[in-house]
Amino acid sequence: MGVLSPHRIQLSLFPIVVVLLSLTLSASAANSGHNTFLHCLVNHSEPFHPITPAIFTPNNTSFSSVLEAYIRNLRFNTSTTRKPFLIISALHVSHIQASIICAQNHNLQMKIRSGGHDYEGVSYVSEVPFFILDMFNLRSIKVEIDTETAWVQAGATLGEVYYRIAEKSKTHAFPAGVCHTVGVGGHISGGGYGNMMRKYGLSVDNVIDAQMVDAQGRLLDRKSMGEDLFWAITGGGGASFGVILAYKIKLVRVPETVTVFKVGRTLEQNATDIVYNWQHVAPTIDSDLFIRVILNVVNGTQNGTKTVRARFIALFLGDSKSLVSLLSDKFPQLGLKQSDCIETSWLRSVLFWDNIDIASSLDILLERQPRSLSYMKRKSDYVKKPISKEGFEMIWKKMIELEDTLFLFNPYGGRMAEIPSTASPFPHRAGNLWKIQYQANWNKPGVADHYINLTRNLHKFMTPFVSKNPREAFYNYKDLDLGINHNGKNSYAEGRVYGLEYFKDNFDRLVQIKTKVDPHNFFRNEQSIPTLPYRMG
Repeated sequence: MGVLSPHRIQLSLFPIVVVLLSLTLSASAANSGHNTFLHCLVNHSEPFHPITPAIFTPNNTSFSSVLEAYIRNLRFNTSTTRKPFLIISALHVSHIQASIICAQNHNLQMKIRSGGHDYEGVSYVSEVPFFILDMFNLRSIKVEIDTETAWVQAGATLGEVYYRIAEKSKTHAFPAGVCHTVGVGGHISGGGYGNMMRKYGLSVDNVIDAQMVDAQGRLLDRKSMGEDLFWAITGGGGASFGVILAYKIKLVRVPETVTVFKVGRTLEQNATDIVYNWQHVAPTIDSDLFIRVILNVVNGTQNGTKTVRARFIALFLGDSKSLVSLLSDKFPQLGLKQSDCIETSWLRSVLFWDNIDIASSLDILLERQPRSLSYMKRKSDYVKKPISKEGFEMIWKKMIELEDTLFLFNPYGGRMAEIPSTASPFPHRAGNLWKIQYQANWNKPGVADHYINLTRNLHKFMTPFVSKNPREAFYNYKDLDLGINHNGKNSYAEGRVYGLEYFKDNFDRLVQIKTKVDPHNFFRNEQSIPTLPYRMG
């Protein structure tokens, strides 16, 4: 038997939810605060869109299923992880409005979750009692090829977006992430990038309107929210400013045939020279080409030895003959051959990049659950100056010493270097050669400290090679090591620590907008945008 989706679970258990909710509402005085909050939700519910079937309390048999359905990092799915006292799986915009109004009336912490892929679990974990506003039911996608646009609700996944676009056109796409189960809301509001960023920029560079509910419970679009707030939620993280309901995206053109390849080289196969040359080529080559490098430690050719392997993974918006010709001229060190290349549709290239058999049914893009989950830690950096061969050799030595770590190098340049750093809150534009993601993944509990420390050690070791003052980081690669704003304190000083790394000079503009639209800091989390301190006079 297949596993019921959370949506089907909640509909099939509708009568049970109603009964259990009634029981909860009449529970002991010890829970009177939560009960009055529940009463508030019901009282603010519209008659034609009752909120009751969207509410899950720990008394509901499906509570755990709904909670765990969108937890993507097993670090935050343990018996000791603080659980929400309530989940509201909104079925209508009025449920979002009721949640905001009642949470403010009762001074309750609300976490907003779309896909659950935030690396630190910020959308579904908190240090204080909290509830989750879960957006997974709000996932409609309306594609209009005539205008080359689409309205996409926050609970949709990237795979669903790509699939629905391809239903209407084989020559349109959207520049966003390569993991198909990522939720639209968090991905786009934090910037959103993918393997077409050098051609078309970030996801937020291709957003033309939005719908959100603000701290007053108002449903706003770009015109009614104003350009400042629209700017803030296209790269500054929507959860600091309101609840994103939907984005209107601008579709981009892709050829009917694209080319992908994946080529691996170890140190013994001249990987040092190839990576050294990659850093000079990948950010400057034709913007139709994106070549990612994944670096990890593998067994060497001699027993008991370790080496570093570099895997070059590419998307080229064109045919394989043109690609081989281009790389023969610009990047001959890689030695790409025609037989290394796969010509396919853009939609099937998504499967390739997501490590799915390219011949698989495209329906897999509609599956909202990842094929596997792991415990993980992620960090990020930006590289502005080329690294010497000696520098790379030092890095390889450190990687082999730490062993269980992984690097992803994602090249910039192209369109990314043309868009001003103030066009959106995302500031990492011209001057960046590539972005680094540090990865550690593990599959058993109880060893988190070991793997987290590995990424921290590698991150510290990389200090001489990366950006400085501030050392920059990518907001979508959430990393609480950079600092947190302790819940409820709303410290500008604390927020500035991580805020400058994520947003550089755009941080203070985000703070000013936040202060204006959410002066009481209702929309807050461990790394949200703070408000300015109140001053008398």
